[in-house]
Amino acid sequence: MRNLLPLATAFAVLAISETNAYFLPITASSFRVHAMTRSMKLSGTSTTSSNRRRGRGGGIVMMPNGPPQVPYKAKGTDYWQFVDIYQRLSMDRVILVGNFIDEEVANGMVATLLNFKSEGREPIKLYFNSPGGLLRPCCAVYDAICSCKETTPVHTMNLGLASGMVSMLCGAGTRGRRFALPNARYLLQRVGMEDVFQGQATDIGLEVTSVKKANDRMERELAKMTGHLPEKIKADMKRDFYLSSDEAVRYGLIDQVLLPSGKNYDTQAYIEQNSFGDFRGEEKQTYQDVKGSGFGAKVTNDDDDDDDDYEPPLE
Repeated sequence: MRNLLPLATAFAVLAISETNAYFLPITASSFRVHAMTRSMKLSGTSTTSSNRRRGRGGGIVMMPNGPPQVPYKAKGTDYWQFVDIYQRLSMDRVILVGNFIDEEVANGMVATLLNFKSEGREPIKLYFNSPGGLLRPCCAVYDAICSCKETTPVHTMNLGLASGMVSMLCGAGTRGRRFALPNARYLLQRVGMEDVFQGQATDIGLEVTSVKKANDRMERELAKMTGHLPEKIKADMKRDFYLSSDEAVRYGLIDQVLLPSGKNYDTQAYIEQNSFGDFRGEEKQTYQDVKGSGFGAKVTNDDDDDDDDYEPPLE
C-alpha cells in the first residue's frame, strides 16, 4: 500500500490540471538552474562562457550551414522576418556572384536579370568575386546584361578576382559605371573545351572549331569594350593576361577604381605598388617577348614555330 501512494499522488496531480503537468518539469529544471547558479557564485565560477557555448535548450550553439539570415520588414507590414541575405540583396536589385559560373548559376543570373528588367528602370548592380566560368553559360549571361543595358543602367564591381569569362562580364556593364576595388585583379584568357569530348575525329574537330569561334567572338567583344584592335586583344590573350585594378582602367576594361577617401591614403603609392611589374624569366619564359608586364607593352612578332600557334581550320 505504501508503494502505491506516490503513484496515486502523481495521478491526482495530473487529474487536477493538465496544464500544471506540463509546467512541472520546467519548474524543476529552473530550480536546478538556480541552485547551480548559486553554487557557482559561491565558488566564484563565472557562467558567461558556459552560457555562450550553450543555447536555451542546454545544447551547443552551432552556426547555420546555409546562407546568413538578416531581418527584413516588408512595406505595409508591422512585423520583421528573417530572409536569406541573397534574397535581401535581390530586393535592392543586387546580384553577388562568388562561385564558378556554370549552367545552373548562369540560368539563375539570367532569370534574375530579366526579372529586374521587367520590374523597372532602376540601376542593376552586379558584384563579382569569381574564379571564372564556362564559355557558353557566360556568353548567355553576357547577352542578358547587354539586353538589360538598353533600358536599365547596369553597374559592375570587381570585389577581388575576375578570372576568364568573368572579366568580360565585368566590362559588360554600362560605360562609366564599371568599378573595381583597389586590390581587385583581372585575368584575361581564352577558354578551352569545357568537358572531355569523345567521338570520331571529325566530331572532335567540329567541337574544337566551335570553341575557337566562341573565343574569337569574345575577343571581338573585348575589342569593342576596350577600344583596342582585335589583333592586340588576341596577342594579349595568347597567354594568361593579368591586370591590376588600375591597369584595367588604363586598359579600358573598367572605368574607375574606388579608393578610400581618407586624407592619409597615398593614391600614387597605391598605383606603384599594384602593378604586376617585370616578370621576365629566361629567354624561353619571356612574357610575350617584351619587357615589363603584358599591359601597355608593344608586342613583337617572331617567326619561330610554336606548337601553341596551331589553330584548327574553320572550313
